[in-house]
Amino acid sequence: MNSSRWALLAAIIALIAAFFIFDLQDYLTLDALKARQASIEAYRSSHPGSAMAIYLLLYIAVTGLSLPGATILTLAGGAVFGLLWGTLIVSFASTIGATLAFLAARFLFRDAVKARFGERLNAINKGIDKDGALYLFTLRLVPIFPFFVINLVMGLTSLGVQTFYWVSQLGMLAGTVVYVNAGTQLAKLESLSGILSPGLIGSFILLGIFPLLAHKIVEVIKANKVYKHWIKPPRFDTNIVVIGAGSGGLVTAYIAAAVKAKVTLIEKHKMGGDCLNTGCVPSKALIRSARLLAQMRRCADFGIKKADVEVDFAEVMNRVQAIIKAVAPHDSVQRYTGLGVEVIEGEAKIISPWEVQVNTAGESRIITTRAIVIAAGSRPLVPPITGINDLAYLTSDTVWELRELPKRLIVLGGGPIGCELAQSFARLGSQVTQVEMLPRLLIREDADVSAAVMAKFSQEGINVLLGHTAKEFINENGEKMLLVEHDGNQQRIVFDQVLLAIGRVAAIQGYGLDSLGIEISNSRTIEINEFQQTNYPNIFACGDVSGPFQFTHTAAHQAWYAAVNALFGGWIKFRTDYSAIPWATFTDPEVARVGLNEQDAKAKGIAYEISTYPIDDLDRAIADGVAHGFVKVLTVPGSDRILGVTIVGEQAGELIAEFVLAMKHNIGLNKLLGTIHIYPTLAEANKYAAGVWKRNHLPKGLLWCVARYHDWRRR
Repeated sequence: MNSSRWALLAAIIALIAAFFIFDLQDYLTLDALKARQASIEAYRSSHPGSAMAIYLLLYIAVTGLSLPGATILTLAGGAVFGLLWGTLIVSFASTIGATLAFLAARFLFRDAVKARFGERLNAINKGIDKDGALYLFTLRLVPIFPFFVINLVMGLTSLGVQTFYWVSQLGMLAGTVVYVNAGTQLAKLESLSGILSPGLIGSFILLGIFPLLAHKIVEVIKANKVYKHWIKPPRFDTNIVVIGAGSGGLVTAYIAAAVKAKVTLIEKHKMGGDCLNTGCVPSKALIRSARLLAQMRRCADFGIKKADVEVDFAEVMNRVQAIIKAVAPHDSVQRYTGLGVEVIEGEAKIISPWEVQVNTAGESRIITTRAIVIAAGSRPLVPPITGINDLAYLTSDTVWELRELPKRLIVLGGGPIGCELAQSFARLGSQVTQVEMLPRLLIREDADVSAAVMAKFSQEGINVLLGHTAKEFINENGEKMLLVEHDGNQQRIVFDQVLLAIGRVAAIQGYGLDSLGIEISNSRTIEINEFQQTNYPNIFACGDVSGPFQFTHTAAHQAWYAAVNALFGGWIKFRTDYSAIPWATFTDPEVARVGLNEQDAKAKGIAYEISTYPIDDLDRAIADGVAHGFVKVLTVPGSDRILGVTIVGEQAGELIAEFVLAMKHNIGLNKLLGTIHIYPTLAEANKYAAGVWKRNHLPKGLLWCVARYHDWRRR
């Protein structure tokens, strides 16, 4: 806290202390007001302007300092100035005082609260940004909520000052009129409890509920506006139609069938989507073969003199296809049909909010449905580089068709997909050049993470060109070349194959979004709300097509919310929970993360402490010959509450699960430290990271006392 904050806090404390030291609260009681009513009215009659100014400033001071007595002052306003002028003065004075308290709380405490509870505050602020005025108006209408608490708490949020002012003035007006009017009958008033009868309190509560009801009414009106050009079918063939049988679509269909809804699943290409056919499954199969090869080349490190290996790339890729075939039954038509899902292999098009046209071989049909869930996935991004259309380029979708190892391979992109495939092909024998326009690999991770991966790539002979921009593909004398630019200089890279791995874009074309006017976000994904709904309340989206994450597990996570809200949203809806989203990049070393890393925390202005445990100190890692990497935990300053964890090293994707559980269920590092971990395992690294935090927070004063105690015991 800087000097100006300390000065303001000291002044406020001094004023509040003076209020109680000099027993000023005794003047703000009903008996005191009634005893002095005549003298106050006499002063107001002879000095109307001064009386009004003094009253206004006194009221602002009491409410601004959150002192007790605002209710008595409101009664005094009615008694001294009458209903009209009393209401007018109190309305402005109370709002000005409330706004001063709001600003004081914001100035004094918001930064500290943000530093300690940044993630939770961000979640609250999202709701405030969307419906803050409505929430505040509701609270102001119900007098059972202490107004001074509302002032202080709202100051810690992102609510705008102007919004706070006008909503407060409007929301407090009804209560102000009631109390000022009671003040006009001050002589008859025996106690404050007599002002608010049960009936009047009930009326205020109804007033408070009214804005929420109005909000729901607005939602209904907006929905009717969206639907007004469409004719709703009198009955429906199915409860829910799911478009896309990737991770999101399969989970949606599974959940719908599990709760006995009638569900139709439509897939135009292959069951299992990208994950099974071109993404997670084939890439991990390829990575496993490449990693085994790299381990065999290290045989001397394990006391084995020689291990002859010969790579048959075609057989490696055949193994990849065999793995896909082995996993495919989990996502097959037969399995989902057995679960009660109607599976249609065809092309879907949404023709109305309740109708989906399906074109299959030789026929077309229209399915009517109460709800639609779009899980159409994504496709590789193809950049507009000059000459690219003249190439038979590879993407993460098509690379699995290769049966001949590229001698010279360019990988465009330094994200997770680019890094995983670049390392795998290099280990299998390709001469790999990886081109990344950003200053480091894995730009979403911290710099030390990028450096660890970069060091391994350099060791394995991958030519990584950072800060290089691909400008043009050229074919000269039968040789393919990529022209790249770096710091104003250009160079040419000769290659046999180029693999595009610069990201994926949502599949938002070809199935009727345009004709319905379904809204698209700035990131070119389907715009959804916190319930996975589009601007059509009965049409939902999940997975890559809606974002914000492009992971198989988040697609499945979103799918639960999409399915449940689509089927039961008329009664209850659930907001999608993004509180603990993990991910991993399966390079060697592996990189896994959940929650914040350092660069995210800094970007969001969230204070943090770091506890880092180096895995090269871990017994099991030493025994396995994988003594590299680290566990880095970010915690709230002075607390063991976890803000985020990054793990770099062997099996990082497995090790992170313990921290995901901890974050999801608010388990701190102290409890993690007190949990038994099997020795010797890599998982002990998590416990030792908690131990680093504990050593950094030892109770030094208590330990000094204990040391003195032991000294005494030795005498």
